[in-house]
Amino acid sequence: MQFRQQALTKLQSPEELDLPVRLARPQGLLVLAVTVVVMAASCVWAVTGSVSSTLKVSGILTYGQGSYVLQTPVTGQVTGVYVREGQRVAADAPLLKVRTQQGNRVVRAIDAGRVTALVARIGAVVTTGADVATLEKTSSAHDPLLAMLYVPATGAANVPAGADVDLTVPAAQQYGVLRGTVKAVGRAAQTKRQVADFLGDGDLAAQFTKGDTRVPVLVRLTKSASGASGYAWSAGDGPPYSLTSMTLTSGAVHLAEQRPIDWLLP
Repeated sequence: MQFRQQALTKLQSPEELDLPVRLARPQGLLVLAVTVVVMAASCVWAVTGSVSSTLKVSGILTYGQGSYVLQTPVTGQVTGVYVREGQRVAADAPLLKVRTQQGNRVVRAIDAGRVTALVARIGAVVTTGADVATLEKTSSAHDPLLAMLYVPATGAANVPAGADVDLTVPAAQQYGVLRGTVKAVGRAAQTKRQVADFLGDGDLAAQFTKGDTRVPVLVRLTKSASGASGYAWSAGDGPPYSLTSMTLTSGAVHLAEQRPIDWLLP
């Protein structure tokens, strides 16, 4: 109690009433001023500033009309193959000749397109309904290439039409990225079966839909007359050769810029 009484006595003493009261040290005032300035600048940036982001997804170069798997309507032995992979054919063009018990039958293309896979070989025995070829639908060699990207369903809503897209083609990385813009965004997520029906390839469909449902995003490639590929690249004129469909690619979609304050508002 002795120390407490001394403290009370000192507080009640009028001898130090004329001394100035120190509210804060100069260092503390400096820290406070800096904090206020930083908070004010952050508030201004949150309202007037913008942040851009990209969405990285995988995809494939295509003609945008999809593919179809051709199946033989008869059972027999393949005795003739009239096309090769990569060849363009017209609708109803003969692809294979199959020898059956009733005589020779010709398997024909359903729609015009490009043969991307040829399963049947001369001498092979095929049964009714067996896959013999895959054709990508395209009317002519002058049809423009497109890129089909498969975006996770959770992020597809943030992809606007007209957004810039940078496409990386593994075989042509030394020429930079391929330029493009979003042409259309799918209305709903697609299953593995739907993707396989479009691409005509179950393995690719499994690769693109692995781990999540995907929404197809169609990208229009930016044309350029200065390069052999016919499209614009980030580094020079691009590769000295034409691009082909069914080439794997990956895309970086540049999403719309957002104000930081929008992240805080409901």
